[in-house]
Amino acid sequence: MTAVAHGEVEAEEGVLVIRRIHVVLTLKDVAADKIDAARRAHDVFREKCPIYRSLHRAIDITTELEIGGGP
Repeated sequence: MTAVAHGEVEAEEGVLVIRRIHVVLTLKDVAADKIDAARRAHDVFREKCPIYRSLHRAIDITTELEIGGGP
């Protein structure tokens, strides 16, 4: 699995502040019978992720799951 995060920063009173983060999670070489499980895990990850739970009230955090067939 790889994860790539893109942040959007805005100036607030002369200070840069992170406003939004979008994370793209990519899974490669996933067996066909495991794809539904991967999607279910992604669907509940926010409620179980300590980073998300710590930051989501201050920063808009979104995620996306991409499932690929190989390198």
